[in-house]
Amino acid sequence: MNFDYAYLIASIFLLLIWLFLYWLWLKPQSRQKMLLVSLVTAPLGLTEPFFVPSYWSPFTLFNLAGKTGFDLESVLFSFAVGGVAAVLYEAIWGATRRKVSVHEQHQGRHRIHKFVLISPVISFLPLYLFTPLNPIYSSILAMTVGAVATWYCRPDLVRAMLVGSVLFLALYFVVFLISFVWLFPGYVPAIWNLPAISGILVAGVPVEELLFAASLGAMWSSVYEHFGWYRFS
Repeated sequence: MNFDYAYLIASIFLLLIWLFLYWLWLKPQSRQKMLLVSLVTAPLGLTEPFFVPSYWSPFTLFNLAGKTGFDLESVLFSFAVGGVAAVLYEAIWGATRRKVSVHEQHQGRHRIHKFVLISPVISFLPLYLFTPLNPIYSSILAMTVGAVATWYCRPDLVRAMLVGSVLFLALYFVVFLISFVWLFPGYVPAIWNLPAISGILVAGVPVEELLFAASLGAMWSSVYEHFGWYRFS
């Protein structure tokens, strides 16, 4: 089977979900948030050299991943998942936001606000540089650290984080099943470096992908509120 466009199709599938939420579901306030988070998340697609080929070796347009480690699909993928993960909680529950008062911003646990915001980066770099872990585990652990740190600093966001994690995990699982398991049988063992990771598959989906989705969902469901000093009401 030809796998040349499988990653592109999956990324477009996610983008269609993004467009559905943006144009047909969300309120204007949430649309602004979704677009901003997507634009900020999209450059993370440029981190693909960390993962190719140690985690996977996807077929991409113009064989960019094979030649350079970079690819267009990953930027599109990151754009879509960033925005979708950020708004799923409020899209389903209709939650609204209000500003945290300036006075409260300087109280208690909020004093470590800036440190918590950069905790995923602080965690990822030593894990990637100084441990034998596959980069996907470094990413999962770094996002988990960021989520736990957010939980400590902003306990008011815990419900959004937990619900957002479950919602995004479920959505990602379905998209992965359709895109990589059902439409392209054999894609996962051909593309993922299974001997370098656990090799555990859940209905054909690498368990690492599910852990990635859960940790990203937990962190991204509150990232806008944490950075911008908002709380759900």
